[in-house]
Amino acid sequence: MPPVVKLTLEYDGTNYSGWQLQSGQDSIQARIEAAIEQIFSTAVRVYGAGRTDAGVHARGQVAAINLPRDFDVAELQRALNAKLPPDIVVLGATPAADNFDPRRDARARVYEYRILNRRSPSAFEHRRAWHVREPLDLDVMNRAARVFIGEHDFAAFRTLGSEEKTTMRRVDQSGWRREDEVLIYHVEASSFLRHMVRTMVGAMVEVGRRRIDAKAVQAILAGRERAAAPAAAPPHGLFLMAVHY
Repeated sequence: MPPVVKLTLEYDGTNYSGWQLQSGQDSIQARIEAAIEQIFSTAVRVYGAGRTDAGVHARGQVAAINLPRDFDVAELQRALNAKLPPDIVVLGATPAADNFDPRRDARARVYEYRILNRRSPSAFEHRRAWHVREPLDLDVMNRAARVFIGEHDFAAFRTLGSEEKTTMRRVDQSGWRREDEVLIYHVEASSFLRHMVRTMVGAMVEVGRRRIDAKAVQAILAGRERAAAPAAAPPHGLFLMAVHY
């Protein structure tokens, strides 16, 4: 069996169509596979723990590769970082079990969403935070965040047309904190539906604007109708922070 290596990655998703390979588009997966092919002179498939969307970032994405031959993992990390663009970085490379599957073996995934909450935009945050001008009430947003904790049917908070077998998900952590002018939402779950976190954030921002309340969010969750939920928050505020095994 060829050796399996677990990669831990961070990337700025601004310039990419997302993690997954897409015909005619530049993706994170395509860049990593191209770098590996340069090293080994053969095509090697990379498997990721999460398919982040276009514009979404990662500080702790996990991927696995089956190397075509033995190769020192520290040297592999250095070689990949030398060949990857500066907005994709391999933070770590470690040997993994032959049957390691970064997606199916994951016990939990952690995301954060960042909102710049002030009147003026930022020259430095515009690629990694949603700019919301009007003041947001963090206390009521945290009330709404607690609605999501536990096991629920998140059908109202997914992309229509998604192919998941079930829309049931278990959320273990859900809450907001403030760091100066930035509001940060932290959420941990066993897994997520497509656009689930961004739609949850969109609903909680409506609560923070005092347009709806936490009870309305609870009703949207119970109703399971996507049309009842607000629009998803933009992708550039979302970060995949970690994958737990």
